Amino acid sequence: MSEMFKISLPDGSVREMPEGSTPADVAAAIGPGLAKAALAARIDGELRDLGRPFDGDAELALVTSRDEEDALELARHDFAHILAEAVQALWPGTQITFGPATDDGFYYDVMAPEGRDPFGMDDLPAIEEKMREIIKADKPLRREAWSRQDLIDKWNADGETFKAEWAAELPEGEELTVYWSGEDWMDMCRGPHLPSTGKLDPQAFKLMRVAGAYWRGDQKNAQLTRIYGTGWLNKKQLNQHLMRLEEAAKRDHRKLGREMDLFHLQEEAHGSVFWHPQGYKIWRELEGYMRRKMDGGGYREIKTPQVMDARQWEQSGHWGKYRENMFVIPDEVPNTEDEGPVISGKADWMALKPMNCPAHVLVFKQGITSYRDLPVRLGEMGCCHRNEPHGALHGLMRVRQFTQDDAHIFCTEDQVVEETRKFCELADSVYKDFGFKYEIKLALRPEQRFGSDADWDKAEEELRQAVIDAGMATEEYGWEELPGEGAFYAPKLEWHLTDAIGRTWQVGTIQSDRVLPERLDATYIGEDGGKHRPVMLHRAIFGSYERFIGILIEHFAGKVPVWLAPTQAVVAPIVSDIDGYASEVLQQLEAAGIRATADLRNEKINYKVREHSLKKVPHILVVGKREEEDRTVAIRTLGEKDQNLLSLEDAIAMLKDQATAPDLK
Repeated sequence: MSEMFKISLPDGSVREMPEGSTPADVAAAIGPGLAKAALAARIDGELRDLGRPFDGDAELALVTSRDEEDALELARHDFAHILAEAVQALWPGTQITFGPATDDGFYYDVMAPEGRDPFGMDDLPAIEEKMREIIKADKPLRREAWSRQDLIDKWNADGETFKAEWAAELPEGEELTVYWSGEDWMDMCRGPHLPSTGKLDPQAFKLMRVAGAYWRGDQKNAQLTRIYGTGWLNKKQLNQHLMRLEEAAKRDHRKLGREMDLFHLQEEAHGSVFWHPQGYKIWRELEGYMRRKMDGGGYREIKTPQVMDARQWEQSGHWGKYRENMFVIPDEVPNTEDEGPVISGKADWMALKPMNCPAHVLVFKQGITSYRDLPVRLGEMGCCHRNEPHGALHGLMRVRQFTQDDAHIFCTEDQVVEETRKFCELADSVYKDFGFKYEIKLALRPEQRFGSDADWDKAEEELRQAVIDAGMATEEYGWEELPGEGAFYAPKLEWHLTDAIGRTWQVGTIQSDRVLPERLDATYIGEDGGKHRPVMLHRAIFGSYERFIGILIEHFAGKVPVWLAPTQAVVAPIVSDIDGYASEVLQQLEAAGIRATADLRNEKINYKVREHSLKKVPHILVVGKREEEDRTVAIRTLGEKDQNLLSLEDAIAMLKDQATAPDLK
C-alpha cells in the first residue's frame, strides 16, 4: 500500500494524494478547467514541472497563465528548446549549445553543419515555420534523469561535442536531467518546462536577429551563431511588444541625436561623446538646473583630480574590486625618442578615477571637522572614466567617459535617516519637474561585501526608515526590497524611472556607507572631544548627464520641454520682403531670454517648417505681410496640426513662460 502525502493548497485546504502523484493529478482532482489551464507548479516555493511527482508532504501552488511572470519564463524557455529542435530538424548535423530565456524572449547558440555557411537572417522564416509545426504537434515534454557518463556517451555518439564537453565538467554525483520533446529529440536541461509544446501559442513568438557568439564566451573558442527571438503568452502580447520596439526605434537617441545635430561618437574616442553646440545647450541647462537644486539643498560644490595614485585606490578597496574596469597609467614619462610607448616596469601606477567617492573623502579630511559642522554635503559635476567592454557600449546609455551629478553627505549616525529622507524629497521634486513616474527599490547586502553584519543591519534599516518617514514606502511608489543587489560597501536606494513607452531606467541612488570612511580614515571630533567616524552617504539623481540626456531624448521622442530645447523658436518669413519684421521679432525674442533664430533663406515656408520640425524645434513663428501689418505671429507648435495666431507681445510672454526652468517659476 502506497504512502499518502498531504498537499496544502493556497486556499488553506489540504488534499491527501498517494505516493507517486503529481501536481497534474491534483489539478485534475480539483476540476477539468484547472487541469487544462495548469502550466507548472510551485512546490514549497520551487518552480517544477506539472508532471514531476511529489517527494513528500508539500505546499502546492499551481501556475497558470494568470501567473504571468512564471508563465512567461516557462514559455520562453520552451521556445528556446523548440528553436534548437527546429534548426536540427531542418539542418541535420547542426550542433546545439545553450539557449536561455531572456527579459523579453530567448536565444539559442548553434553551430551550422560542416560545409554550410553560418545561419543568417534569410534562414529565420523557415525556422519559424518549423517551430510552429513542432508546437502544433503538441509533443509531450518529459523530464528524465541520466548518469553523467551515459550523457557524455550519448552526446559524443550524436556528434554533440559542445554538449559532451559541458557534461564532462559537471560535478561527479550531481543528478543530470534531460528533457525529451516527443520521443525523438532531447536536450540537457534542469527545467522546468511546460507539459507539452502545444501549451504554447504558435503565433506568440518571432525570431528577431542573428549574431556571432563564441563558445562559452571566449573568443579563443569556436564561433557559433546566436539566434534571438521574442516570445510571449499570446499573439496580442507579441504585437504589443513589436509595437513598443517600433516606437523605441523611432525614439532611439542615437538616431534623433544625428537628426537634431546634438552629438556624435566615433572610433577615435570610443565610448566618449563629442557634444555639438545644440546638444551641449541641453547639457548646460540641466547642469544649471541641478546646480540650483544642490545649492538650495545645502551642498557645497567642489572639483577633484581626474588622476590619482593607485595606492589611494588600493586603500579604498576599488583596486581589488574594480581594477579591470579602471584605466591605469604608469607614473612615468617615456623616452620620446623611442618609437611606441615605453614602460620600464619601475614606475608607480595611477588611475583615471572611475568614481568620485575617495577624492571627496580626501577633501573632507582637510582640516578638523567638528560634530557641529555636520552634515557636510559635498557635490561635484564629476567626470569619471570606466573601461567598459567594447561590446557593451551603447550611445549615451553606456559610455566610458561620463559626468555625474555626484555628491557625498558626511554625517553622524543620528543624522543618516533625516539626511536620506531629505534626499528622497529632493529626488522626488526633480523627477516630477521632468514628468517622470518612478519606483523606489532598496538593494540589500550582496554575498561578497566589506563590513560587519551589524553595520549592514543598521545601514539597511536606516534607508528603509527614511523612505517610510518620507511617506514613500508604499505601493504608489513601487516600494520593493532587492536581496543581494547592494554595492560591496553599502546598501542603496534606487530610483527606477518609467518612460513614455513603459520602459524602466535605474537612475538615482543613495548608499549608506560605513566602510569607506573606515578604510580612508575619515573622522570628526565628537561632543566628547574624541574622534568618530562619519557615515558617508553616496548620492546622485541624474546618475550621469550622458545617460540622463539619452533617456530624456527617448522619453520625449526628441521633443524635450521648451526650457531644455537647444533652439526654442525659429522665426520663418514667408517671403523675403518680411525679413526686416522677422529680424525685429528675433531681437525681441532674444531680449526676452529665448533661444531663437531666424530662417531668412529663400526657401518655401513648408520646406522650412519640415526642416525645423525634424530638428524638434518646439515653436516656429511664421510671419507674412498680414502679420507684419498686425504686429502678430502665426505659431506652429511641434506636434500640433493647427497654428495659433497671437500678438507679438502675447507670443513672447507665452514663450518666455515655457522657456523658464520649472524650479525658477
